Amino acid sequence: MDWLSTELVRGVSGLHYLAAGVLVLVGACLQGVSGLGFAMFAAPLAAMWFPELVPGPLLVLSCPLALMGGLRDRADIQWNLASVAVAGRLGGTVLAAACLVLLPVKTLSLMFALLILTGVSLSLTGWRVMPSRRNMAVAGVASGMMGTITSAGAPPFAIAMQNMGAAQLRGTFGAIFFIGSAVSITVLTVVGRMGAHEYLLSALLMPWMFAGFFASNPIKRFVPAPLVRKMLLAMAAIGAIVVLLRTLSAA
Repeated sequence: MDWLSTELVRGVSGLHYLAAGVLVLVGACLQGVSGLGFAMFAAPLAAMWFPELVPGPLLVLSCPLALMGGLRDRADIQWNLASVAVAGRLGGTVLAAACLVLLPVKTLSLMFALLILTGVSLSLTGWRVMPSRRNMAVAGVASGMMGTITSAGAPPFAIAMQNMGAAQLRGTFGAIFFIGSAVSITVLTVVGRMGAHEYLLSALLMPWMFAGFFASNPIKRFVPAPLVRKMLLAMAAIGAIVVLLRTLSAA
């Protein structure tokens, strides 16, 4: 078992690789079942224990994962909603850059975390958010801003899409985040945040992502729509709490 202590790539031992692989597998399975969850589950844990995965390698893994989710439920993709969500996300990314000039990151992070927790609380008390074009555009802007500022861009979509059918949610979210991840990877590569080391680490973890996604195929058949909605709200709340705690601890 000497290979467990041997570095597979720079700074990553065999044991570290196995632990990161399990994290990726569970996150991919979670997203395969509910449509969301890979980044919300994996990113906060990776930031604590596997910082080499954030943000580049996780984005590289999430891109084909989103594509597979979209292709699996392609007949149920709501393209009219996906198009405005992607446009909103791109606009939110640009808007975030302007906000970062005017307001400190801490203030923006706290604001987004509290807004997401408020949305989850209202949803649990009976507030119904329908996935209209307007709501998806707003969620897209919020996702672009929150993702740029805090690295957690999925919670706004979890709230906006909570009342969609399971197959529609998985397919539509896959289409949105495949495009969004591809754009983010391109930007990171251009600015020098994604190099050969990050791509190699992504390639080593890719089998775990595929294993998690394919494991979700039989599982998703036994997950009813009400449970999917609860999973989305729970993941949105956890993502917001992690952002909140990380922001306060950095103060």
